[in-house]
Amino acid sequence: MIDNYTILAVYEFSTEAQLTKLKLESENIRTMLADEKTIDADPLISQAIGGVKLLVHNCDLERATEIYNDIRLYRKDKDNNDIHCPNCHSTKILTAPPSNTNIFYMLFPFFEKLKYQCNNCKMIFK
Repeated sequence: MIDNYTILAVYEFSTEAQLTKLKLESENIRTMLADEKTIDADPLISQAIGGVKLLVHNCDLERATEIYNDIRLYRKDKDNNDIHCPNCHSTKILTAPPSNTNIFYMLFPFFEKLKYQCNNCKMIFK
């Protein structure tokens, strides 16, 4: 059964996952959560097991992705203004995943400078 599902998003806590799940289900999209009960029992292990995974049925994945991209929270600057992509001028900006594989940055990721990624064109910028 899980073979027919794809991970759409990962959340640190189940309450965040439940909100998105309910929105998708209100649009008749088949969803399920993985690792929800484990993290509810012990929230401190959320990062260790990779968080609560929101799974979407493969037949509904394209529509679910569109809805998810419309409702998800995007990054703002320090004055709470939208950040614009330098390439496509979109305001759908996310925090870029860490790119440095140096052991120092793996142990101390907070030393790596924050980078952004456009959710539309996927460009990474500072």
